[in-house]
This record gives sequence, structure tokens and C-alpha cells, in this order.
Amino acid sequence: MADRDEELAPQAVRAAGGDRHGPERLPAFAAHPARDLVLGEVHARPFHPLAGPRVFLRYGFVVDEASVERDREWFSGYCRSIGMPGPAATERHHLLRLGETVLRRERPGEFITYTWDGPLDIAANGETPPDGHPFGARFQAPGPLMVAIRCDFVPADSDAFERRFERFDQASLSVAETDGGAAVIATDFRQDRDGLTRLLVGDQSLNAVQAGALTQRLLELETYRTFAMLGLAEANRQAPRVSEIEAGLLAITERMRASVGLDANRLLLDELTRLAADLEAGAAASAYRLGASRAYYQIVKQRLEVLGEHPRGGYFTFTQFLNRRLAPAMRTCETLDERQANLSRKLARAATLLRTRVDVELQEQNRTQLEAINHRARLQLRLQQTVEGLSVAAISYYVVGLIAYLVKGMKSGPLATFLPSPEVMAAASVPVVLAAVYLVVRRIRRHHGDADGRE
Repeated sequence: MADRDEELAPQAVRAAGGDRHGPERLPAFAAHPARDLVLGEVHARPFHPLAGPRVFLRYGFVVDEASVERDREWFSGYCRSIGMPGPAATERHHLLRLGETVLRRERPGEFITYTWDGPLDIAANGETPPDGHPFGARFQAPGPLMVAIRCDFVPADSDAFERRFERFDQASLSVAETDGGAAVIATDFRQDRDGLTRLLVGDQSLNAVQAGALTQRLLELETYRTFAMLGLAEANRQAPRVSEIEAGLLAITERMRASVGLDANRLLLDELTRLAADLEAGAAASAYRLGASRAYYQIVKQRLEVLGEHPRGGYFTFTQFLNRRLAPAMRTCETLDERQANLSRKLARAATLLRTRVDVELQEQNRTQLEAINHRARLQLRLQQTVEGLSVAAISYYVVGLIAYLVKGMKSGPLATFLPSPEVMAAASVPVVLAAVYLVVRRIRRHHGDADGRE
């Protein structure tokens, strides 16, 4: 047994990819096609350390599969033109470092974002576009613009922070301290002359990792906040039609209370079916949009929770402001979703009730028709019995006539002296013929009845 173990030991070492004189390694197995994507997703959007005054520009575009491929081809060409590798066909996140600037392309789902950040000249007034940004004439938008953000990261005690802070609309200004007072964040959630939502981060004592994490969270917060609001547009579009269907259902149920007859109930059922079809078509069209808005809203709430805001200077925090504006919009979406679901159940119950009515009336109609068929069958049976009685008499008449002819013929032969007259023979044969014909007809009818019963 020891010799056998000595023989197997080298084989095990070789199978593990090593030998007695080299490092042993575990065997490599065939990987699932999605393994790299699943493992890489955790590290897809890492926080990049951030130092010094910095400016961020982010644009988000709604895309479909065709525009995604066109954008990937354009971005790959752009990368090659500056001597950098482009994204792979399945790559959803790609980062370019060009000196002190960084350009990130991300495709979270139904949209693509381009985020650029570079050094900020705090002596500038903050109204002019930052130097070196890539969103000029050469840039090709992959689809309709949805998100446009500018985030300035400056020292909180600088004149640059005060100048930018004073430009915000005081009516919707939100200000808060984060990271235990290490930073001040501010925005009015309005667009400037370039259509950008301005975010301001004042650095008080952030380290590089905290600064990178904070700016990324703020950019994601505004991105997902914007896309979450798309559900409100869909809810506003669907709400009038849902109200019409609710009114139509009410009218049909009122008519159901007084409707009588199969035709009337069938007409109501047709109208109800059309309403149900309209509702399901609208619900199917809005299901993705409302579901996506719920998901985006959950991300927004998670980002707000991670910020850990504290009020500053009597202003609203980001959480307070968005809860007053965003939460009602999301409740509108939820309400529409619930209205569609409840209305679908009501339509189904009304349709079931109408179908039951129609089925009962059809059964009653069928019962009446069956009774009429049975009545006609009884009449036919009586007629058949009458015909059978007449047929017995007719057949007997012909048989007796044949017997009379037979006797007349025999009277001309040698038996004439022994036979009674044809009239007597015919009269005597009538009872016998009647009985025989009756028995034969009855036997035939019984045979037919037995055959029908076997079928």
C-alpha cells in the first residue's frame, strides 16, 4: 500500500501543475461565461483618490442597443486617436487617464455616462467651461441628453467657494455637512446657462479617499435622481387613460345591474374585454419605466443615507429637499402602479361575473332547445308508431291478396275439390297474416333499438 501511495504522489503533483522542485498550484477549471463580469462588477466603479481644487463634468445619455454599439465604436476610435486602448466589446466601464485629467465611460443600464474631471482654476469665476474638457465639437452624443452635472471641489474657506455659493438660488438651496464635518456640500438643483446642475463641495478636512468617494456619490445621486423622475412622466401619461378605464368600468357595472338577455350581456362582456385589453397594454408599456424608477429611487435613498448629512446654517439638507420633491413623485408612480393592478383585478371580477351570466343564459337557452328537440322527437315517435300501424295493415293487405291469388290458382288444379273458396281462404288468413306481420315489424324495430343502444 505504501508503494502505491508513492506512485500516486508524483501524479497528484503533476495534476496540480507543479513538481517536487516547484510551487504547487490548484487545477484550472472551465469558467462560467459570466464569471469575469460578476467578479469585476464589484470593482467596476472604485473611488479614485482626489486632491486639490477639481472640477467634474458628467453627461448622461439615454441609449438603445444600436446606439450603444455606435458609441462604443466612436469611443474606441477616440481612444486610439490619443494612443490609448479602447473598451472591449462587453466592457461596461472604461477609464482614460490623460495627464492630470480622467475620462470615464460607463453604461449602467439604459443610459451611458461620460464623466470628466480635471484641475480647477479657483481664480476663475466658475462660469466659463473648464479647460481641457472633451465635450467639444469632436464629441458625439450617443443619444438624447438626460443628465448634465458640474461639480466643483474647492477648499471650503476659499473665496472660490464663497463666489460659487452666492450664485445658487436661495429659494431651493440645500446645504449640509458630511463626513463628520470634513466637507460642506451645496446645490440648488437648478440648471445654469449651459444646462448643467451645479454641485459644490467645500473641502474642510477630507483625505484623498474621502474626497473621491464623496464626489462620486454626489454625481451618482444627481444621475439616479434625474432618471428616477422619468417614472413621473410615464405616470402622468398613463393616468388619464387609467381614469377613463375606471369610468368605463363604473358605467359597465351600472348597466350590468339592469341588463337582461344574452345579447345585452354579450355586448357588455365585449366592452369589458376591450377595457381590459387597453389596461393591460398600458400596464405593459409602463411596467419597465415604473420599475426602473423604483430601482433608481432606492439607489438615491441609499446614496443619501451614506452621505450622513448634518444641517448647516438653517438650510435644507439634500435629504430633506429631495424627500419633499422626489418622494411625492415616486408615490405618484407607486399609486399609478397600484391603480393599474387594482383595476385589473376589478375588470377580471366583472368579466367573470358577466361570463357566468352568459353561461347561465346559454345553458337556459340550450335547455329550451333540448326540450323542443325532445318534443319533436316524441311527435316523430308517435308519427312513426302510427305509420308502423298503417304499414302493418298495408303489408297484411298485400299478403292476404297474394294468398287469395294463390288459392285461386290452386282451384284450377287437382286440389280444387278439397280447398275452400278463395274468399274464405283470404278471410281466414287475415288474422294470421296480421299477427305475423306485426311480429316481424316489432322484431325489426327492437333490433334497431338494440343497435342504437350499442352505439
